[in-house]
Amino acid sequence: MTAELVRGQNHTLPQTRLEIRVSAGTPVVAGATLGDENGTVRGTEWIAHPGSPQLPGLEVSRQAAADHRLAVDLDALPDPVHRVTVLLALPTGVGGPVRFGAVASPFVAVTGLDGTEIATFTLTGLDTESAVTALELYRRQGAWKVRAVGQGYAGGLDAMLADQGVPRAAELAHSIQDAVTRAMARSVAPPPPRTPDADRVAPGAGVPGHVPPADGRRPAPQPPEPIAEPATSPPGATTGGPINYAHPRRQSAAPPPPPPTAPPAEPGRPAQPVAGDATGWSMDERLYNQIWAMFEDLARTTAAYRSAVDFAESRMGQELDRALSDPRSRIGGAGDRAREEARAKRDELTTRAREALDRDLAQLVAEAAVVEPALPAAFAGWDNPVWHAYRVPMEIPMALRIGDLHLPEDPALHIPLLVRLPLERGMWIDSGRTTSDAAALMDSARLRSLAMECAVAHAARLLAVYPADEFSVHVIDPAGSAAGALAPLVRSGVLAGPPASGAGGVASVLAHLTRRVDLVQMAIRAGAADSLPPDVDTGEQLLIVNDFPHGFDDRSVTQLRYLADEGPSVGVHLMMVADREDAGAYGPVLDPLWRSLLRVTPVADDHLADPWVGHAWTYEPPRMPPGSRVLEQVLAKVAAARRPRRP
Repeated sequence: MTAELVRGQNHTLPQTRLEIRVSAGTPVVAGATLGDENGTVRGTEWIAHPGSPQLPGLEVSRQAAADHRLAVDLDALPDPVHRVTVLLALPTGVGGPVRFGAVASPFVAVTGLDGTEIATFTLTGLDTESAVTALELYRRQGAWKVRAVGQGYAGGLDAMLADQGVPRAAELAHSIQDAVTRAMARSVAPPPPRTPDADRVAPGAGVPGHVPPADGRRPAPQPPEPIAEPATSPPGATTGGPINYAHPRRQSAAPPPPPPTAPPAEPGRPAQPVAGDATGWSMDERLYNQIWAMFEDLARTTAAYRSAVDFAESRMGQELDRALSDPRSRIGGAGDRAREEARAKRDELTTRAREALDRDLAQLVAEAAVVEPALPAAFAGWDNPVWHAYRVPMEIPMALRIGDLHLPEDPALHIPLLVRLPLERGMWIDSGRTTSDAAALMDSARLRSLAMECAVAHAARLLAVYPADEFSVHVIDPAGSAAGALAPLVRSGVLAGPPASGAGGVASVLAHLTRRVDLVQMAIRAGAADSLPPDVDTGEQLLIVNDFPHGFDDRSVTQLRYLADEGPSVGVHLMMVADREDAGAYGPVLDPLWRSLLRVTPVADDHLADPWVGHAWTYEPPRMPPGSRVLEQVLAKVAAARRPRRP
C-alpha cells in the first residue's frame, strides 16, 4: 500500500534498491546530496547533479526535465552516509518560470525497481521559491526511512546548498546551472496530455530516458497541511527588535522563505513571527528548536531586565550614601534633593528596562500565538484542535509536552516544556503540600487525587504518541485509592493488566519488570537480542506507582530504585506519585531515587531552577478543558489500533 506523505511525515523503506520519480509541469533540475549522521555534506564529491550525475549508490539525471528517475542503492552508499537528500531547482537563464508558485506542484514518488510505489509526496504551498528540498532518505537504528521535507528556498540553488553546509555553494550552483544550460537543447519537455490510447504506449517510447509514472499521469495535488511555513531573512539579519530571531539555534545561514500569507515587516518594526522559524530536517524538528529558542529568549530578556533593576537599585543606594555621607548635606533641603534625584534616576532606568522587556515579551507573545496552533499532537496541549483529528502514529515523535513554563514578569506567556523521547529519566509527581499558593489552598486528599489525575494524563499522552503496541502501561495502586483517576485507562482497556493492589500485586509487577530489565540488558551485552524469551515484551514500558511508600517493603523499594536507575536505558520508565515528606521515614536510602526522577507537580509551582540564568520557573501541569472528552476519545483510538494486533 502506497503511503501518501505530507510535509514532515516519514515512512519505513521495505527495500534498499529504489527509484525516485519526479514529475513536474515544467523542466526542473534534479540532484541529491549525501550527508553523514549529523546531516553534514562533507564536500562537492558528496553531491550528485547534472554536471556530475553519478556517485556510489546514486545516479541522477544529466539534464533538466519535466520527469526524472533517480536510481538509489542504499547498500552501495559509503559507510559514513546516513542521509540522501533529493533537491529540485528551476533552471536559470533559459526564459522559463522563475518560481515554483507559477507552475504545477511537483510530485515525487519513491518506488521499487518494478515501479511499485512505496511513498509519494506532492510539494504544495510553494510560491517564490526557485529551489526546494523535496524529500530525504535517512538511516535510523540500522533501518532506512523516507521523510517528506518540502522546504523551499527563494534564494535558489545556492541558498539551498549553503543551508546544507556546502562550501563555496554559490560557485557550485553556478556551475550546475551552466551545465544545465548547455544541455537544455536535449532537455525533456513536459509530457503531452494523457490520451485514451496512452495505455498502449510502452514506457519511454519516443523520449530517451523518459519513463512516466506508473499510472501514466500525475496524481492530483493534495491540499497543503494546515501548518504555517517558515519565515526567512538574509543571513545574519535581525528582525528589528531586541530579540534576535536569526541566532544560530533559530535559523541557518540560508533560512527558509516566508509564506505567501506573511506580510513583509515595515521598516523599524519587528518581523511577523512564523511557526517553524528554526533549523531542522522536518517541521516537527523546527518547531521543537523554535520552542526551546523561545525559552532561551524569555530567560535571557528576563535576566537582562532583572539585572537592570538590580543595577538601578544599587546605583540609587550608592548615590544616597555619597550624598548623605557629608553631615552638611543633611541640613536644609540638600538631602531631600539628593534623595529625589537618586530615586528619579532609579525610576528612569527601571522604566527603560521595563519598556525593553515589554517589547521583547510582545514579540514572544506574538510568536507563541502562531506556534501553538501549528504544533503536532505530541507538542500540543489538550485544548489544541489537533487532538480532534488524532490518529495513532506510525513512529514515535522526537519529544513530548509534559506541561508549560512561565515567569512572574508575564504569567500569561507560557512556553511548552518538552522532553525528548524515548524518556531518559522517570517522573516524580509530588502529591504533597508545596510552597505554592495553589497547593496551600487545597487539602491533602484533593492534592493526592490531582497528582494521580496528572499521572494518568501523562500516561495517556505517552500511549497516544507511540505506535500501536509499542508502549505499555502498568499500575501499582496498593490500597486501590486511585480507582477514580485510573478509570479512563481501565475503561479503554489500554493497560497491560489490571492495577496491582496488595502486597502480592506489588511484588508480582515489580518482579515482572525487574526480570524484563535483566533479560534485555543481558541480551544487549551478549549481542543476542533475538534470543529473548517470547514472553518478554521489548516495547517501551511505563510503571505508575501510586501512594508510595504505603504498601512497599524494603525489597520492593530496592526494586524501584533499580528500575529508576537501570530501566530507562532498556525502555522501562518509572512514574512515582508520592509525597516526599511521607517517604522521609526511609531516610537517605531513597535519595538516589528522588535525584534520578524529574519532579513535576499537579498544581502550579515555581520549583524548577534554571542554573543558566538563576530563574525559578513556574511549572504548569497539562490541563484538560472543562467538560472535554478528548482523553477518552484518544484512548479509545489507541485501544482500537491495538485490538487487531493482539492474538
